Amino acid sequence: MNFNTIRRALVEYRNYQPTTVNYQRFIQESAMKSLLEKLNLQAINPGVCTGPDGWRSSDQAITSYNPATNEAIAQVTTTTPEAYEQVVQTAVATFHTWRSTPAPQRGLLIRDLGNALREVREPLGELVSLEMGKIRAEGIGEVQEMIDICDFAVGLSRQLYGLTMHSERPTHRMYEQWQPLGPIGIITTFNFPTAVWSWNAAIAAVAGDTMVWKPSELTPLTAVAVQHVANRVMADHGLSGLFNLAVGGPNVGKMMAEDGRFPLIAFTGSIPVGRIVAQTVAGRLGRSLLELGGNNAIIVDQTADLDLATRALLFGAVGTAGQRCTSTRRLIAHHTIADNLAARLVQAYRQVPIGDPLQAGVLMGPLVNEKAVAAMLRAVQQAQADGGQLLTGGRARPDLGPNFVEPAIIKMPAQTEIVRTETFAPILYLLEYDTLDEAIALHNDVPQGLSSAIFTDSLRAAESFLGAGGSDCGIANVNIGTSGAEIGGAFGGEKETGGGRESGSDAWKAYMRRQTNTINWGKDLPLAQGITFG
Repeated sequence: MNFNTIRRALVEYRNYQPTTVNYQRFIQESAMKSLLEKLNLQAINPGVCTGPDGWRSSDQAITSYNPATNEAIAQVTTTTPEAYEQVVQTAVATFHTWRSTPAPQRGLLIRDLGNALREVREPLGELVSLEMGKIRAEGIGEVQEMIDICDFAVGLSRQLYGLTMHSERPTHRMYEQWQPLGPIGIITTFNFPTAVWSWNAAIAAVAGDTMVWKPSELTPLTAVAVQHVANRVMADHGLSGLFNLAVGGPNVGKMMAEDGRFPLIAFTGSIPVGRIVAQTVAGRLGRSLLELGGNNAIIVDQTADLDLATRALLFGAVGTAGQRCTSTRRLIAHHTIADNLAARLVQAYRQVPIGDPLQAGVLMGPLVNEKAVAAMLRAVQQAQADGGQLLTGGRARPDLGPNFVEPAIIKMPAQTEIVRTETFAPILYLLEYDTLDEAIALHNDVPQGLSSAIFTDSLRAAESFLGAGGSDCGIANVNIGTSGAEIGGAFGGEKETGGGRESGSDAWKAYMRRQTNTINWGKDLPLAQGITFG
């Protein structure tokens, strides 16, 4: 910090009246400025980038707001059609060279990206909390997730395996291999403003692809901060155009979905928007990788460890203020333990500290905006109109800030339409059941199919839940909650969740094209199936 910076800070301090409130505000604003400086962020930031020397600004900007206060943090300029065209052209041109880089060498770049993220783990995590509203531990955990996927992708760069097959024809050999696909369009949502990008970017990069990222317009600052980190890594490797950024509204996403230069669009967001993206991309015969909504349930049977279940339900339903696609939204409890479990949860809920997500000890921050608060209150009202009993919470908390709510538990007489609808808020619906078959039927009777869990000490119940007639979700767990998937497994769901798979396992195949090869190393040309021709 130079002398002029210190002098300005002192002047600002003297301009404050000597009240506790103003002093606290001064400290908060100074801390925010310091945080932004650590991440190379300014009051106004360019929102288009193709590399270290490829920043571009425009006359239009998006303002980033702190959801805990609704106060402006900073601005990011948006992508014009001309800038969009430049970004895509750069991504295409870079792909033509990057695809020929050996995959293990591509892995070295991702290794360096992971190390660069380690250096900004805490400030970037705090920015996630500041801009999105999740608590500090979850914000830093999200950046750790970015680091973990980079570590995974480094190993993957030496494991992009194909298959060798025996040919029916003498002196012939068959095999398949995987080739880079092309420039990838990545469209992400606000609730995981950095991690979802990394799931796609790290895997796509080792697969030999370049990418263009359109982040949520609610969280543009975190995207700019990540781009600064990516730029530094690209500069160290003498590259540009590998990681590209295009901040903007729905118009940018529309251009990407319609653009035939993107063989794949990876979209994370709501089901209604995902449906539009899928239809648009399919209309040009492109591929779409969809990670959409979840209406995740936990079944708790009469043999379950209720202490374990309570902890899992608390984090699953309240963590990130219920704004995870894997958040627990339905509790399906055996009628013999439902009241006991409900009482445990009500007690736990009433002890949840709600407030500034950057403060120590806080477990739940705000919803992302006032629209989300209104949606939650409407859902609570509708559930009560359907005969639901509000056991706790379900109120707005304007005394804490404009977007704060109390997490709700609502006991429902049946799985009504509002229960079958994903509300992106901390609402947990409680349903009772008599038999396991009834519980699984309730569990599956929703349009979404992302994450699921059962808490049981019965091997038979666990295996039934995991069997072909059990959970119809992409993720099915036993004695662990629905939220908090770790790197290594493929992440994604079925039905209206979209069917896509990201992150671990063989999800890398979505970012590559399969090629079957036949080699004739003999002097004859026999035809398949013994056909004689000529």
